[in-house]
Amino acid sequence: MTSKQLGKNIALLTAAAFILAACSAKETPPPEDTAPVAPVEDTMDGGGKPAMPETPPMTAEQLDMQEWGGATSNGVAAYAGADRVFFAYDSSDLTDSARATLGKQAAWLMHYPRVRATIEGHCDERGTREYNLALGERRATAVKNYLIALGVPASRLKTISYGKERPAEPGNYSQNRRGVLRVQ
Repeated sequence: MTSKQLGKNIALLTAAAFILAACSAKETPPPEDTAPVAPVEDTMDGGGKPAMPETPPMTAEQLDMQEWGGATSNGVAAYAGADRVFFAYDSSDLTDSARATLGKQAAWLMHYPRVRATIEGHCDERGTREYNLALGERRATAVKNYLIALGVPASRLKTISYGKERPAEPGNYSQNRRGVLRVQ
């Protein structure tokens, strides 16, 4: 064995000794906790599985509220993901995203047959007051017609145009070009 190999072997043995010494060193136990110990409840059922917590059964109204969100504007927004749809500049054509949202709104409206709604048409701040009132009306009508096509009775829906008079976010044009479903 050469002196070079002997040096490598000694280095390896020394490293192994240090590792073993570190592993076998006694750890200092943590200080004892002097706080009183609360009794542990048996949370296992007879089969060795965790027992299910006892909760009172939900009423039909509570289940309905959980699934559908309730018969309010907040409920339709919670169920459908939004109470509004958005339009492109100078357009009353429904986008695919708007159709998807309106599909959920229609399902919600069909679930609550006594709810009536007003559809508001809004525009951004550009253009004349008269032009935007007309465009807002076309937008509200487009939403209403789509909901009717999905089975919502026309007698439960009415429209109103606010044109550019009620911006959701002044200066944010894309948020102001919208149709909003307001539950009555």
